[in-house]
Amino acid sequence: MDNMDVLRQQCLQCRKCRLGATRTNVVFGVGPVPSPIVFVGEGPGQQEDLQGEPFVGAAGRLLDEMLSIIDLGRHNCYIANIVKCRPPQNRDPMQDEQDACIVYLNEQLALLRPKIIVCLGRIAAMRLIKEDFRITREHGQWFSKDGIEYTALYHPSALLRDISKRPDTFADLLSLRKKAQSLGLPIV
Repeated sequence: MDNMDVLRQQCLQCRKCRLGATRTNVVFGVGPVPSPIVFVGEGPGQQEDLQGEPFVGAAGRLLDEMLSIIDLGRHNCYIANIVKCRPPQNRDPMQDEQDACIVYLNEQLALLRPKIIVCLGRIAAMRLIKEDFRITREHGQWFSKDGIEYTALYHPSALLRDISKRPDTFADLLSLRKKAQSLGLPIV
């Protein structure tokens, strides 16, 4: 068993916060290990909770389409969330829930050794980039921290609700591809 499998097994047993009591499945993450590009959302929704995999509902299908535009997919990047269990009624994960779960994401990132982390939505960006992150103003901008390049995109769920944000997201995706190429990352 490799280190990611050991971490997954620890996460499957987790009961550090109230979300552990209401989950159907822990949604750990998917993709190759190590992975040069990691996408991080806020937490699983209903379909993710049922299937135990991140981004498999309507937002996940849109994310897959978005990634395919720039020759990315679940085969060459890793997809995870801040919290590994579904918040009730898909509400935002509370601070204490994030605090209880962030250790798993941090350990995943240490094993994945990404060069780029893409936050999907404001919750992930506020947790990983900066506390006062404003998704409407700062999406697509790049931030360097500890040798890793960070950016944020609108969450695919937001793009399903408001298609007017899609042109900005397309530009942000092209910026992501350009950044990956500038770092010499294999994208196909």
